[in-house]
Amino acid sequence: MQGERPTHLDLDQNKGLSIEWQDGSKFFLTLAVLRRYSPSADAKELRKAMAANPLTVLPTSGSSDPLTALGAEFVGNYALKIHFSDGHSTGIYSWEYLRELCAEHGK
Repeated sequence: MQGERPTHLDLDQNKGLSIEWQDGSKFFLTLAVLRRYSPSADAKELRKAMAANPLTVLPTSGSSDPLTALGAEFVGNYALKIHFSDGHSTGIYSWEYLRELCAEHGK
């Protein structure tokens, strides 16, 4: 729903993001989903490359540690920015984009 804002956000740094929306619906997005579908320009380009060539090599952080969220911050009144343990922190998740992710990948 366009213009809808979450009423509650809870980031579990080891698991993912719980979101409750104004309509009362609740979703959970794993860190893996949030990282894979980051709205950053580099992540969008990587998804395009993967769609064109399924053998695309995914970049790694060089660490064998599991992905975690180091923290998050609000971007104005319209989005959330998540800082991941692999160094990625350029994706800005608008409320509208988070709603789309919930519909497609939420639990």
